[in-house]
Amino acid sequence: MVTCALAGSRSDPPRVAYAVGKGVGNAVVRNRVRRRLRAATRAHADALDAGHAYLVSTRAAASTSSYGELASSLHDALRALREDQS
Repeated sequence: MVTCALAGSRSDPPRVAYAVGKGVGNAVVRNRVRRRLRAATRAHADALDAGHAYLVSTRAAASTSSYGELASSLHDALRALREDQS
């Protein structure tokens, strides 16, 4: 449901961008999903490495997911990304 990509250098603070396309729903739904993802990102800030830029993208299933499901999916995606970097 949520995927992450990574780029950047270690000297900057972590940056996060969100890609929530029209396939997720209308503007109201997309903004709600984006707000929930931002809150989940703040909750998992310890998983973000300094200097990296993250792109968090979603699929249509995100429109019907609860905050807990989105947060869990984001956490899993960040963990997978970190494991790929090791």
